[in-house]
Amino acid sequence: MSQSTYPIELTEEERDTLNAITSHGVHRAQKITRARILLQADDGKSDSDIAESLGCSPATAWRTRKKFHERDRLDAIERKNPDRTYERKLDGEDEAHLIALATSEPPDGRARWTLRLLSDELVVLDEIDHESVSHETVRQVLKKNELQPHRSKQWVIPPEQDTEFIYHMEDVLSLYREPYDPDRPLVCFDEHPKQLLKQVEQPRPAQPGTVAREDYQYERNGTKNLFLASEPLAGWRAVRVKDRRTTEDWVHFMQHLVDQHYPDAECIRVVLDNLNTHKPAAFYEYFDPAEARRILDKLEFHFTPVHGSWLNMAEIEFNTLQQQCLDRRIPDAATLRQEVAAWKKERNSDDTDIDWRFTTDDARIKLKRLYPSIDD
Repeated sequence: MSQSTYPIELTEEERDTLNAITSHGVHRAQKITRARILLQADDGKSDSDIAESLGCSPATAWRTRKKFHERDRLDAIERKNPDRTYERKLDGEDEAHLIALATSEPPDGRARWTLRLLSDELVVLDEIDHESVSHETVRQVLKKNELQPHRSKQWVIPPEQDTEFIYHMEDVLSLYREPYDPDRPLVCFDEHPKQLLKQVEQPRPAQPGTVAREDYQYERNGTKNLFLASEPLAGWRAVRVKDRRTTEDWVHFMQHLVDQHYPDAECIRVVLDNLNTHKPAAFYEYFDPAEARRILDKLEFHFTPVHGSWLNMAEIEFNTLQQQCLDRRIPDAATLRQEVAAWKKERNSDDTDIDWRFTTDDARIKLKRLYPSIDD
């Protein structure tokens, strides 16, 4: 492979064209590399010098020279030969069959469609007039149609035209639009379990060239429940570790919220999920009537709709708590309380608030199907 076999002599116009291609980042990297190869070859550089300069192989430089002579000169930098007729592997009807297959249920014994499984299935079902279809052809068709059959998301989807959902959703969203009021704080409440896991073998810390390692075996040590209250506009949150998740635990947490955190507030507006343990009437089960009435007079509950817990900003705090603190093995309740307290102290010191941007107007557009059609 000698450059003397395919010498490059560019015209001034060709050099201007290639310089324009290399100076503007609107072309494919491969095209820019070939343009630079031709420019350097015209300057008299060898294939090995070009390869070292551009980070490609000498064979790439030689093939570009060869294409310059075999094609119509600057056509050498194009990906495809313009004089060659490329047969389309799948026509419109074939692509329709592929799309229908990719959006259908996978065969028995398979969790999802793969590229090779789709290409094989097309031929087996005689859906196309080809003996074989490459998985790359399938990939290109799926990409063009923005299909990803190997992926899925879990989402709680409410039924269509659900006025109960709409009422609770717009109630919460209207509350989120109100400005900060220290006399009427907005607090979001949520609760999640945390399983306690003891290490069986001592973990090995990370070292240069080696990641941290821990044994796959562990010992179960029970479960605790985390109660979290967050005031999004003030950048404040409180977390308590409880043994259980019962109505009694909930009413006592609400009492703690009233007496310890907001003793001077006129009213505490609480956003929480519509669970069977969150019953305002239960205050009368665990407190005498005067105490129950005193606590309830300080609380104003706003329940998220069923299938709408994502409207509770406390879930954002819990996600952060999980990622920053809980995403590891914690052996016992004492360690859990210690670690959660450290996380809460640091996060409260940062005054990290939540910038909620989903409004009622957004809901009426993006969730239009939930709203019933009103005939004039």
